[in-house]
Amino acid sequence: MKLEESLKNCPIVKRGEYHYFIHPISDGVPIVEPDLLREITTRIIKIGKILEADKIVTAEAMGIPLATSLSLYTDKPYVIVRKREYKLPGEIPVYQKTGYSKGQLYLNGINKGDKVFIVDDVISTGGTLIALIQALERAGAEIVDIVVVIERGNGKVIVEKRTGYKIKTLVKIDVVDGKVVVLNK
Repeated sequence: MKLEESLKNCPIVKRGEYHYFIHPISDGVPIVEPDLLREITTRIIKIGKILEADKIVTAEAMGIPLATSLSLYTDKPYVIVRKREYKLPGEIPVYQKTGYSKGQLYLNGINKGDKVFIVDDVISTGGTLIALIQALERAGAEIVDIVVVIERGNGKVIVEKRTGYKIKTLVKIDVVDGKVVVLNK
């Protein structure tokens, strides 16, 4: 599949002690090909309960193309959890910490009782997803499913243990000797 092949060939850069892979889905560079995005979108729809949701929720920034594509395919509106405060009524701030960044995220556009489908590009430490789940719970939303494109590290296990939600992923990878290795097909 195109996703797995594209991951095997992506560059790695070091940020501190973290070996960061650079990929169109996780970084938007060097170029996001429509056929890759289409493949990922259809795979997410196949494994996820998106049609049971009222809204799609994603985190800024690289979840945006995923949520947009899913929205166009399913006619579900989407909400972006932003890194910037807007001070709208009901805005929910939540602290997020990942392997390479930390800061506040801000949730708007979710009402009590909304059924939401979470989509994200990568799960590695689980920090972003835990922050999203906490914000959605504070808003009173019902999380119907969570799908992440790329799984790396033990973040999936951490999120599942801390939140009780099952996380579905399309592909699991690791970085070994400066290269991305696909661990499952």
